[in-house]
Formats: sequence, structure tokens, C-alpha cells
Amino acid sequence: MDAAADSRSKEMRLRWKCRRGLLELDLVLETYLQRTRYDGELVELLDLPDNEIWDFVSGRRDDYEQRFAGIVARLRAT
Repeated sequence: MDAAADSRSKEMRLRWKCRRGLLELDLVLETYLQRTRYDGELVELLDLPDNEIWDFVSGRRDDYEQRFAGIVARLRAT
């Protein structure tokens, strides 16, 4: 597999993983993905439960792990 195909494959897997159960979260993630091709930090964040991610992104909670500070800030700015 060449580098371009590998990159497209990663992007497609990320897009699929961004399909969540909360409409609000889906909208934020879709908007973010329209501006960003691939974000490894987002991949890790998406391992968390939907409600927890939404609480971080919406500002209801700020007790996320420090490693998520960058992606949470970028999603909040979306």
C-alpha cells in the first residue's frame, strides 16, 4: 500500500469512528473533520464514551487527561 492510500485509509477509519450516538457530538466532529484531515489525538479521544467526550467538548467538565488538552481545545473552538 502506498503512502497516499494509507493516508486515505486512516482518514476513512477516523470518519467512521466519529459517527457517534449523540447528534451534538456528531455535528462537532463532522465540522472538525471538514477542516482537519487526520488527528491522532482525536483517535485516542474517541476511545472514551460519547457522553464523556461531549461533557469535555461542551465545557461541562474539565477533568480530562492532560494529553487531551489540545484536541479538546480544538474541538471547543469548532
